[in-house]
Amino acid sequence: MRERERKKKKEMAGQKRDEVMKIGEEQDIVIVGGGICGLATALALHRKGIRSIVLERSETLRAVGVGILMQPNGWRALDQLGVASKLRQTAIDISSGEFITVDDGKRHELALGKGELRCLKRMDLIEALAEPLPANVVHLGCQVLSIILDPVTSYPILQLHDGSMIKAKIVIGCDGVNSIVSKFLGINSPKLFFRCATRGFTYYERGHNFDDQFRLYHSQTVQLGQLTVTDKLVYWYLTRSLTSEDSGASKKDPAYIKEASMEAIKGFPEDMVEMIKLSEPKALYLTELRYRTPCDLLRARLAKGAVVVAGDAMHAMCPFISQGGGASLEDAVVLARCLSEKLMQAANQNQLGRKLMVAEALDLYVKERRMRLFWLSLQTYLVGLTLDNTSKMKKVLGMITLVLIFGDQKSHSDYDCGHL
Repeated sequence: MRERERKKKKEMAGQKRDEVMKIGEEQDIVIVGGGICGLATALALHRKGIRSIVLERSETLRAVGVGILMQPNGWRALDQLGVASKLRQTAIDISSGEFITVDDGKRHELALGKGELRCLKRMDLIEALAEPLPANVVHLGCQVLSIILDPVTSYPILQLHDGSMIKAKIVIGCDGVNSIVSKFLGINSPKLFFRCATRGFTYYERGHNFDDQFRLYHSQTVQLGQLTVTDKLVYWYLTRSLTSEDSGASKKDPAYIKEASMEAIKGFPEDMVEMIKLSEPKALYLTELRYRTPCDLLRARLAKGAVVVAGDAMHAMCPFISQGGGASLEDAVVLARCLSEKLMQAANQNQLGRKLMVAEALDLYVKERRMRLFWLSLQTYLVGLTLDNTSKMKKVLGMITLVLIFGDQKSHSDYDCGHL
């Protein structure tokens, strides 16, 4: 039934997309990117009664990655979006954490902070965000190549891969680390970290013996996290030093990903080795880690006129504190709230007045988000430095600074983005 509904939505999206391109009509709000942030932003606007369209370059809705760790701040945002209760039924609540040093076998309590922690399937999250949207919101197979400003109206014009163009009154870039929209705004490209991450699912047909703990194994430069999703499904992620082989076709080759992961965890407990050995080939995902520097987030112009960024296009960060997804959901709620308030005030104004109100709304959104994202990015970067094996000085500096600035290293999960 769900598969039939997805196909119907895709067909309707394609039909509407063709109609839009042929007529060349203006759009009020165009969201570039149909990932977690793009769909969450569309849903947040929809909940506020504001229409938008989402342009996704893929021919299907897809989840880049495997699982996603959702912390209390993310659940608060999901509650505002109206999809939290449905997602809670898909994943076990993680009650406690344990940190294990592999070399000596010592175990310590891993602080998880206060509140709800679950590991979701990314595709479950994508579907939960997309399902409440009207059928003509998401337009698949639409790749944005560039953005220019209309010389007369100053509205942004999106040029698509098929040669068609869309004029928009507002453009929201949710198009990831290689964002076309962030380039238009002049934001520096994300930098490459010195580590890579592998993510995977392991399915145990007869059930697994893991409880509802979050276990984090550490050995020199390798970290392995393991979380229960359901009584038969386990999510794991591995971060290790980046090598020259971790690029190109190898990133998509399940055999290489599994082999490299097995090599990295030599000496780890047997149940962890077995977990990776049994992992589903189609669910293996290897990625280089890219991040936007904390200084860039302080200095960058994240909005200009009627164009703004959100999600990874705004704050690409490594997964060391697992806040990329949660922060993107926060972005969606805050942005929709700011736009709703200002668009309501602009209802009876002329074109110039409406433009000014839109610019003011986007500026308010950026102002509210900037420092939150700065601190998240700084903490993420410092945790990454503590895992560094290229420089002992960087490693020590990261540890000291992390303790001095972030005494409570789980306080980032206490954040509340407010009501929609």
